[in-house]
Amino acid sequence: MKLGRKLWQIFGPLIVAAVAILIIMLLPANSRPVSKDTLYKASNSLSANVLKGEELKNQAFDSGNYVPFIGSSELSRIDPFHPSVLAAKYDRGYTPFLLGAPGTQSLTHFFSVQGMSQSLKHKKAVVIISPQWFVRRGARPNMFGFYYSPLQATSFLENAKDNETDRYAAYRLLQMPSGKSDTVVHSALLQVAAGLPLTNFQKFYLKNIKGNILKNQDNFFSRFSIRDRNNAITSGEERLPSDYDFTVLDDLATQLGQGETKSNDFEIKDSFYKRQLKPVEAKLQNSQTHFNYEFGPEYSDFQLLLSEFNRLHMKVLFVIPPVNQRWADYTGLPNTTLQNFDRKITYQLRSQGFNNIRDMSADGAQDYFMQDTIHLGWRGWLDMDQSVRPFLKHTTVKSIHYKMDDHFYTKSWQQAPASSVPDLIANAEANQ
Repeated sequence: MKLGRKLWQIFGPLIVAAVAILIIMLLPANSRPVSKDTLYKASNSLSANVLKGEELKNQAFDSGNYVPFIGSSELSRIDPFHPSVLAAKYDRGYTPFLLGAPGTQSLTHFFSVQGMSQSLKHKKAVVIISPQWFVRRGARPNMFGFYYSPLQATSFLENAKDNETDRYAAYRLLQMPSGKSDTVVHSALLQVAAGLPLTNFQKFYLKNIKGNILKNQDNFFSRFSIRDRNNAITSGEERLPSDYDFTVLDDLATQLGQGETKSNDFEIKDSFYKRQLKPVEAKLQNSQTHFNYEFGPEYSDFQLLLSEFNRLHMKVLFVIPPVNQRWADYTGLPNTTLQNFDRKITYQLRSQGFNNIRDMSADGAQDYFMQDTIHLGWRGWLDMDQSVRPFLKHTTVKSIHYKMDDHFYTKSWQQAPASSVPDLIANAEANQ
């Protein structure tokens, strides 16, 4: 008895605490208000826990002030002409909420957007489409896994319908190791992919056990460990003139670009060139002659994101950035690689009614347009702003209709050569 009492004295409090925590985690989640400062910090953070969570994003978009800017690594390239800096400096009436990071692609963004659907209905968004996503193998499982959100997967399964979009989304998640990390989630994904309803146990587990635990974790922990980029935003603002004048700003962007690209002939930011390129520059010459962005599952993953925008009646500005033409010439990247991608993705957008497109793919040779090999910088961000600014003059949408086509989920579309795709822009101009 004495031994049992001593063991209880040692381990009893730990057991009681663990049971208490489990009970708390299993209770229905209640939203806790987040301060304005925390929301603003989260909007610029590009932190993985913010991207994978729901609570912070939902509160931000419910406020009516934040607009999702969806992309990948280019969003982290903050200079004075970055969308977050321009919006803050010139009191745009909206604040970009940056959703993306190096390695995020369409599949990650689909699960992220569907996890906050109620907050995004009839809203606007800006999406930067990186050509580099569209390689033959599609999203890399390890990168997808890093940003995989069990909470968003649970939300998806709770609301999944027997339609082509949800069946394809379940199929794609099953192709990733992340989709097999939970036995019940895995079995539920198999059900959805097969067009079958979830079992009663699966529904109960996803909503009352798994769902509650993940939502409570999100409520408790999502506001911690947020990367603080506010100083970078403030520093960028301080370098801008008081009034917005494109000519003045373009001259300033040119001056800043000139001052930060003195170490190389590619007009690449000195810090990036010296750290990433100079040590291996000779090896990279003619290294991209075989690159191709014309085929692969990313086209169908992108369709998932478009279908979510359609379901939420969102109006979206799509930005197609260029690559640094000076660097492309050095590495031997064929111009046809980007032209074929551009033709195919533009057709996928326009044929379904997504007509707000800022196509910058031919602008990669402009001076100080790119910060590095593939990311917008100085004059590139400012040029993009000429489309973003009028598009976001009003941030809500009354009514919008798209013509969704499930053909874009098929392997025949994934493998379709750009030469077989109608050139909608050329056709429209010919008929004028």
